[in-house]
Amino acid sequence: MSEYILTDNREGVLVVTLNRPEKKNAINDEMWVGLRETFRAAAADDTVACLLLCGAGEHFCSGVDLSSFGGSPGDEHPFEAAARAVVEFDKPLVAVAQGVAVGGGATVLFHADIVYVGESLRMRLPFASLGLAPEWGSSYMLQANIGAQRAAELFYTAEWVDADKAHNSGIAADVLPDANLFEHALAKAQEIAQWPVNSLREIKRTLRMHHLESLDAAIVAEQAAMMRQAGSPENIEAITAFIEKRPPDFRKL
Repeated sequence: MSEYILTDNREGVLVVTLNRPEKKNAINDEMWVGLRETFRAAAADDTVACLLLCGAGEHFCSGVDLSSFGGSPGDEHPFEAAARAVVEFDKPLVAVAQGVAVGGGATVLFHADIVYVGESLRMRLPFASLGLAPEWGSSYMLQANIGAQRAAELFYTAEWVDADKAHNSGIAADVLPDANLFEHALAKAQEIAQWPVNSLREIKRTLRMHHLESLDAAIVAEQAAMMRQAGSPENIEAITAFIEKRPPDFRKL
């Protein structure tokens, strides 16, 4: 298993830790592969009743490591398979997030059944500011979780979301001090894991089955939108502005 994806089975709860704290747990190719393998193995392992996803250090995840997007046009990036493994995971998924949760580090949380956040949370969906489109089925899942208007506000503005707004909008089940966050989430996950794994599978299926067709359509639409926008003039301007440490100027395009 990847040194960047740590796993620990704690009484039926598989704790999965994004372990690249020096990069705010930005996800590179190796981590995408590790996440795919971890989620698929956990789904097939009856000693795992619940999965708890967290990040090492002070931050949950700063999103995709852009340096990992190199391959040839048309090649399937390992993100796609990892995203599918998370979407198709058929057991309870609990997530804890503190510090930065940006891009894929935010959208993965929308697939968790329960999310707990630390008081330090700073979440952002930066796609508009990058000249891109949503991913990971987030265009559907966020609406399903918090409603269309609240989701639209976060996507269109690309604003930063703090812990209280995440809680009040319905993204998070609760807000806790960072120091207590993991232990609280682990205790809740272990409370879930005491029950029969097949019963938990069936509950997850009944909770999610009516979303799957719409979620699949959203993922297909997002992939097409991302293909149109990646490398577009606005996307290039956003990246250039980031490198040059200046605000992007989309009006000149």
